[in-house]
Amino acid sequence: MAVPSRFADFLALTKPRLNFLVLLTTAAAYRLGLDGPLAPGPFIHTLTGTALVAGGAAALNQVWERDSDRLMARTRNRPLPADRLPAGQAAWFGRVLSIAGLVQLAVFVNVLTAAVALATLVSYVWWYTPLKFRTSLSTIVGALPGALPALIGWTGATNQVTPQAWVLFGIVFMWQMPHFLAIAWMYRDEYARAGMPLLPVIHPDGRSTGRQASLYTAGLLPLTLMPTLMGMASAYYLAGAVVLGACLLVLSLEFSFVRSQAAARRLFFGSILYLPLLWGLLVWDHVSH
Repeated sequence: MAVPSRFADFLALTKPRLNFLVLLTTAAAYRLGLDGPLAPGPFIHTLTGTALVAGGAAALNQVWERDSDRLMARTRNRPLPADRLPAGQAAWFGRVLSIAGLVQLAVFVNVLTAAVALATLVSYVWWYTPLKFRTSLSTIVGALPGALPALIGWTGATNQVTPQAWVLFGIVFMWQMPHFLAIAWMYRDEYARAGMPLLPVIHPDGRSTGRQASLYTAGLLPLTLMPTLMGMASAYYLAGAVVLGACLLVLSLEFSFVRSQAAARRLFFGSILYLPLLWGLLVWDHVSH
């Protein structure tokens, strides 16, 4: 049982559930960048390289945060705070995955995509991670590497950064804010214990958290309409985007006014459903029209 358990611990370092949305975004942006049929080879290399870089970044992030992870119930059973893996091995694992992913993207996709992936790695591990212990603005900084997979996918397909790519980036950037703020509210006591000055920690009444969740969601809605205005999708996508955006806005407003654990949880799960549904609708519309 030792080998499967050890494999499971290394797999946990890559945060596979979290990075599922990263790969979903990458895949959607890649397909949206294509006007013709999908060539399996470059697509698979783009997804595999992205997965390796994302997994490596997640491992390096956990090396940085192993001490604070011990202080939170939701993270104390991770391999490093639970002392199932040494930090040195986790750090090498993260480096090897990251380098392998960058090399794969540079050799089998294109250098621009590898450069965007490198920017994602650096901004996540060396900017966002240390800032979590210094300022509530770390949430905004963290949304940058979270949104860059949209550019990875687009550049993987087109080898260029266009206004359409920035629209996709903006959608993911804005979507992350209500998603992150809901998580921050749900686990505000644990973040306070770990010494992370997130918005619900420094403003415990929740008014600022709820207000920002609603404002970012409201800012997200016009961005989701841009693909139709830019010719990437039809009115069918536009109608669906309006419906999905309205549902997410209702959840954000409920959280803003109620500021309860249940309302935050509904916003959290609603945001998790929102992004795959939006990407699915956009890709279907793009391919079929």
